[in-house]
Amino acid sequence: MLHALAALGRGTLGGLAAAGRVGLFAGAVVSHLFRPPFYRREFLVALLQIGWLSLPVVGLTALFTGAALALQIYAGGARFSAESVVPSIVAIGMVRELGPVLGGLMVAARVASSIAAEIGTMKVTEQIDALVTLSTNPLKYLAVPRVLAATLSVPILVAVGDIIGVMGGWLVGTGRLGFNSATYLRNTWEYLEVWDVGSGLVKGAAFGFIVALMGCYHGMQSDRGAQGVGAATKSAVVAASILILAANYLLTEVFFSA
Repeated sequence: MLHALAALGRGTLGGLAAAGRVGLFAGAVVSHLFRPPFYRREFLVALLQIGWLSLPVVGLTALFTGAALALQIYAGGARFSAESVVPSIVAIGMVRELGPVLGGLMVAARVASSIAAEIGTMKVTEQIDALVTLSTNPLKYLAVPRVLAATLSVPILVAVGDIIGVMGGWLVGTGRLGFNSATYLRNTWEYLEVWDVGSGLVKGAAFGFIVALMGCYHGMQSDRGAQGVGAATKSAVVAASILILAANYLLTEVFFSA
């Protein structure tokens, strides 16, 4: 019994210590956002890699999600003679929940792993030490541009994904389920509120911050060698995905209470 309690205590203390280290790292990144110098070239490169190059995977995910959602809602609504709710539920479900969450997870799979592998390799090859030798703050040069780029670009990806997801539902609704195109679009527009879209964009910004933060943190904490970089990459994706789901619930609770 004592051994079990001791193991539980060590795990709890280890988890709290890890959360504290991540919190201190996030605080340092945020504080450096408002202090010069600002590496514009690194920011623009990160904006291209995180935002523009993630658009295909986010768009395809949203398209097929919206199409499948329309089929599922139609099948469920048919049991209660409520097939007409398909356009409104697809739109609300995409912009409030599925668009931000799935978009964030896809970006986490692509971006968090890439950032962690890149920074981890720089650490292994002592490029980070070289930055320190050149009087360059690695946190400001490597983490700040990526975190800022992800925080700004993921909401745009979410907005584009929302549009594509609603279009996927429209394609299935008009081509497969027999909805009139004008009626489908009118029902989508009438039942969608500004805050539905706004809440999804706020979630997108939070998820982008989490993705880049986890990639940078685990990359800088990487151990030496190929195994260390691989472990850091895996940890970055897992941590980003779990934190996205946890943050999604917390933000949904806050928006629901408001």
